[in-house]
Amino acid sequence: MTDNTIQQVSIPIGDKEIVIETGRMAKQANGAVYARYGDTAVLATVCCSDSANEDLDYVPLQVEYNEKFYAAGKIPGGFLRREGRPKDSEILVSRLIDRPMRPLFSKEFKRDIQVIPTTVSADMINPPDVVAMVAASAAVTISDIPFEGPTGSVRVCHLDGAYVVNPTFDQMAASDLDIIVSGTVDGITMVEGGAREVSEETLLGAIDAAEKTIREICRAIIELRNVAGKEKLPIPEAKNGFPLKEEIWNVAYSKIEEACFVKGKHNRSAAIEAVIEEIRETYADRIDEQDAKSLSALFEEMEYTIVRKSILERGIRTDGRKVDEIRPITCEIDVLPRAHGSALFTRGETQALAVSTLGTVSDEKLIDDIEGEKRYESFMLHYNFPPFSVGETGRLSTGRREIGHGHLAQRAIEAVLPDSDRFPYTLRVVSEVLESNGSSSMATVCGSSLSLFNAGVPIKKPVAGIAMGLISEGDSFAVLSDILGEEDHLGDMDFKVAGTADGITAFQMDIKVSGVSREIMSRALDQAKRGRLHILEIMGRTMSTPAEEISRFAPKITTMSVDEDKIGLIIGPGGKTIKGISEKSGATINIDDDGRVLVYGKDTSSAEAAIAMIKGLVEEPEVGRIYEGTVKRIMDFGAFVEILPGKEGLVHISRLARNRVEKVTDVLSEGQEIPVKIIEVDRMGRLNLSYIDAIDPDGESRRRPESRPPRPDGPERRDRRRR
Repeated sequence: MTDNTIQQVSIPIGDKEIVIETGRMAKQANGAVYARYGDTAVLATVCCSDSANEDLDYVPLQVEYNEKFYAAGKIPGGFLRREGRPKDSEILVSRLIDRPMRPLFSKEFKRDIQVIPTTVSADMINPPDVVAMVAASAAVTISDIPFEGPTGSVRVCHLDGAYVVNPTFDQMAASDLDIIVSGTVDGITMVEGGAREVSEETLLGAIDAAEKTIREICRAIIELRNVAGKEKLPIPEAKNGFPLKEEIWNVAYSKIEEACFVKGKHNRSAAIEAVIEEIRETYADRIDEQDAKSLSALFEEMEYTIVRKSILERGIRTDGRKVDEIRPITCEIDVLPRAHGSALFTRGETQALAVSTLGTVSDEKLIDDIEGEKRYESFMLHYNFPPFSVGETGRLSTGRREIGHGHLAQRAIEAVLPDSDRFPYTLRVVSEVLESNGSSSMATVCGSSLSLFNAGVPIKKPVAGIAMGLISEGDSFAVLSDILGEEDHLGDMDFKVAGTADGITAFQMDIKVSGVSREIMSRALDQAKRGRLHILEIMGRTMSTPAEEISRFAPKITTMSVDEDKIGLIIGPGGKTIKGISEKSGATINIDDDGRVLVYGKDTSSAEAAIAMIKGLVEEPEVGRIYEGTVKRIMDFGAFVEILPGKEGLVHISRLARNRVEKVTDVLSEGQEIPVKIIEVDRMGRLNLSYIDAIDPDGESRRRPESRPPRPDGPERRDRRRR
């Protein structure tokens, strides 16, 4: 029997289709959708509070994406063996869902809204993030919550010269471009992703490839809304207009206009606040509590109008720059005396202190998620945004913003990191934002690149980033380079581009208006490229290549390869041999299954000592080579000397000194370290050695033959024996 309350729509994407269903699960939520792509499935719900909060002037939206380990048939790690606080990857997906949807909610609704997409099935072939984005949009669209959507979302990769929409994990790993694109039926609203130095045209082509599928997803969600959607809740009517608006506008406009162009972020803010305070005092007896909120909105509207008009009509920004002008930049390295690498990057009123630390394999980050087996990450970039960076007080915490900005910068740098075979260090970069007025995430990219250079990390090329903006009115528009915080707030688009001189490595774009054309995006990318090259040129004056040597405070890592059948020899019974090497040398040793040996020493000498001992274990003894050996046993006829771990040879008594030796103990003692030379490996593999302090370099005894009387021959010799 068919349940008529269950409704479905499907959209073909590639060789599969995404199926969106409602009416079966979570029916008490305001809206609920179950979306499936392959065997990856997400249940998305949305709820809102019963009452409005009249004091809110923003959209109180929460997105809580979460992944259940049972989705992939796994049990979570950790002591509790259950899902706990959100992982960074879940927070990043929550941000991807939030950003294209938030502008489509009305600020006047003023109710708390919570969207919870849950990955309940994961086939480890198809990524769940874009499925969650589609499911969340569909759940809100069919709910009774007012929403100017829907939005559609897809991932696009560039693989072997072709674009692939919604690729598999394997295709993503092999591609040179991986972006997520969101939009409505009217156009693109968000793009985010990373690349391996692709061109601007390649990126634009990927966005073009996404648009058709996004529109099809939006149409399918609208179709589902038509058959299963709820009637929308009413949006409270706006209060009556502010009666003093026109009067105050005429009085204050010119004063606010003058204040908007005061140089310096804090000076400008103070000047604007002084005008606002003056007007408040002037009209104090005519403005009640409700009008005070309207007055604040009026001043924001004035600032919005003044700043945008100046940019579009005069090409002048609030700090006096032209639209494509970048603020002054200074770069410094070796800022911190004990750090492995450090750099201070300052651009206008934005400043980031980037600090690099080199670690060993034991410092790698363990990743336990539903995408497959546990894995380790050897590169981490952490972004901190303390409240003093904007001249405020507040709590020190790592929020979603910090995680998102750090991830964007990490993506930008990952594309140029050296292979682990060439540079087997675990790397951590921390960006401390010390000042902020403009993109601190792009300052983080620039500072991190310089910091890694300073640490001696052989990154392939330097990377720089720049934040761009857009002001548009009708057919007029202006693209802004290196935007300020207020231009981000008052503008129509915020997009960040990071890359090398040869191509883009990371990209993030949020569009606040519909209908941004390809022409605008193309011009913005071209202007961003010119800005990026300008920043790279300035960075290059400070440091353009990695330091020749890593810091003396960093661990020393040496690598070598051994035959796989000799790994057991290095480890020894119960790990006895490798532990002994570590204790004696002071180094840490790690051996991969393929025979790659990594030696981590506190200094160069400890690493070299460990390598020498390992080589001694795996190398075959070589005739004519000199070794430092240890006397293990003393016999009447000579001494057994260990030249390599577990390998001994005999130094005969005749090869111990220049003159005749009566007793071995007259020359050697057990435990003594002596230089010896291999003079022979006999048919049974036994080693015959000589003590090189008593033997000439050619291996012959230093005693001259004439120093001993010649042996008698024939009967004379026999007579001596009888006597």
